[in-house]
Amino acid sequence: MRIIELDHITFSYAPDEPPVLRDLSLTVEAGECLVLQGDNGSGKTTLFRVLNGLSLPQAGVYRFDGEAVTASLLKNQRWAKRFHKRVGYLFQNPDVMLFNASVREEIAFGPRQMGLNEDEITSRVSDCLALFDLESLADKAPYHLSGGQKKQAALAAVLALNPEVLILDEPLAGLDRGTRARLVQLLSELRQAGKTLLIATHDDMLRSSLDARVYTLERSI
Repeated sequence: MRIIELDHITFSYAPDEPPVLRDLSLTVEAGECLVLQGDNGSGKTTLFRVLNGLSLPQAGVYRFDGEAVTASLLKNQRWAKRFHKRVGYLFQNPDVMLFNASVREEIAFGPRQMGLNEDEITSRVSDCLALFDLESLADKAPYHLSGGQKKQAALAAVLALNPEVLILDEPLAGLDRGTRARLVQLLSELRQAGKTLLIATHDDMLRSSLDARVYTLERSI
């Protein structure tokens, strides 16, 4: 079953600028792992913004689970909440994601916004702290963390929502060898569990470990 369909989409950040994405078509099956590759400036991050509903194409159609993602739907609070629960997005720079007073509150933020009860929130926070070995940092402010710790905290916050689709922009960047190995193992387990993974990475080891399909973006200009 196709979970993501991009049908001839074009996107530009300004009317007088050339498009970053031009006439792009792509499909992703539910449970598939897709690695996105391409030179800097080829539009990988822009494509991920479109897939997460942060940017809308000026031409073409983006369908998620068979439904066209439109501005009006994204303004529908009920629909948008469900969409963002199903699609988790890890930014390349975790600083843009971390804004709560502590790592614990960062992880709890998404589930709380989705209206989960406090017992469920506490359980998910505990599980995610343990998963990334962040228990000792739970009450620390995110801006005091190292770059690698910030990335782990941001990914923990994404996984706390248990999304069906994970969109990860350079997830291994800035991590030490041990943390990289643990994250690769985690992603492999998520893939085996049936999650849909879209990952922008230049890391061939990650691609081969996940037995991923590779899609290469070319510059549109």
